[in-house]
Amino acid sequence: MAHQFVIQLEHRPGALAELCRELERQSVDLTAIGGGGIGSTGHVILKTADDEKTRSVLQAGDYRFIESESVLAEVDDRPGGMLSVLDRLASAGVNVYGHLFMGRWGDRATFSFVVDDPAKARAALDAAK
Repeated sequence: MAHQFVIQLEHRPGALAELCRELERQSVDLTAIGGGGIGSTGHVILKTADDEKTRSVLQAGDYRFIESESVLAEVDDRPGGMLSVLDRLASAGVNVYGHLFMGRWGDRATFSFVVDDPAKARAALDAAK
C-alpha cells in the first residue's frame, strides 16, 4: 500500500526546494503534496510513486519525518463533511499527523490521512458506513 510522509522542514526560503530537488535527482515522482509552516518550523506532507526511494532520500538528508500507510476517507462534499471523519477518528483515539486533499468527484471529496494507528482508523471509518 502507498505510504504518506509528513516531513519537518526549517521554515525558510529554499527548504522545500532543496527536498524536492533531491527527490527529483533520485527520479522520485510526487503524486500529492501539501504543507505549511508557522514561526521557524515548517512541514510538507507528500505521497510519491516510490516509497523506498523517498525514505532513502529522507534518511540520507537527516530529515525528521513520519511515514505511514495512507488512510483514505471519502466524504460528502459539503460543510462538515471532513469534520465527520475527524470526529470518528478522535472518538476512536486516533491521532492525525497530516492529511492531503485528493480531489472532488461529483458530490464527494476524498482525503488521505497519516495517522498513528492505520488499522484503528480504518475500523472507525468502516464502522460509519
